[in-house]
Amino acid sequence: MFKNFVFKTLLGLWFLLWTPLLLVGLVSKKLERKFVLADAWGVLFLARVIAGIKYEIHYPMVDDENGIPFKHNINQRLDGRAIIAAKHTSMLEVAILVTHVPNSFFIIKRELLWIPVYGWAFKRIGLVGVNRKRGATNMNILAEKVTETIMQGMTLIIFPEGTRVAPGQRVKLKRGLLFLANSLKLPIMPVGTDAGLYWPKRGKLRAGTANVYFEHELPSTATLDEISEAINRHSC
Repeated sequence: MFKNFVFKTLLGLWFLLWTPLLLVGLVSKKLERKFVLADAWGVLFLARVIAGIKYEIHYPMVDDENGIPFKHNINQRLDGRAIIAAKHTSMLEVAILVTHVPNSFFIIKRELLWIPVYGWAFKRIGLVGVNRKRGATNMNILAEKVTETIMQGMTLIIFPEGTRVAPGQRVKLKRGLLFLANSLKLPIMPVGTDAGLYWPKRGKLRAGTANVYFEHELPSTATLDEISEAINRHSC
């Protein structure tokens, strides 16, 4: 419990420390993104040093026979030509993805963009808010915003479960992912993780090595069941 208290206290202070810098960063999208990334790297640092939580990223095999994995700097599927659909179990995988997928952006609840300073910073760097109550009308508007952002060289990361889930839990995926994939004609790159075992939504932190698994691409016509199977393949 003491470790949890220390980590959460320092994490809160860390976020507070970055508040004035994020305000300054609003003058420039490029500068704000640097500040947000530095903030996220700090979260990973605190998780490792205070809570003992490390992480490892696994890329799919180019050649299953020889076992040659993709390397981050040659993985063309991280260049905005695919929608990254990731399992969401923890704040940890958010920090990992944003720091390791170049020029990434997320679709988030629009209410998060209303949070003073941090919400403004998220909007400044290109995160797209969604109004879940507006149904099909909102999805058309969302597709336009996402298309515009991707055309600027950004990579979309989406959590198709819609919320953080407990490790091993499977929930029905939101159909918005399929709508975007079909509208944008982009393949889907599933990403699985067990990060929730170490930094859960609720409960104690646990020291260890969290894993993030990039899976093989699925076509834009993939079903929700196929996507769910891929992102849950390594769940505990």
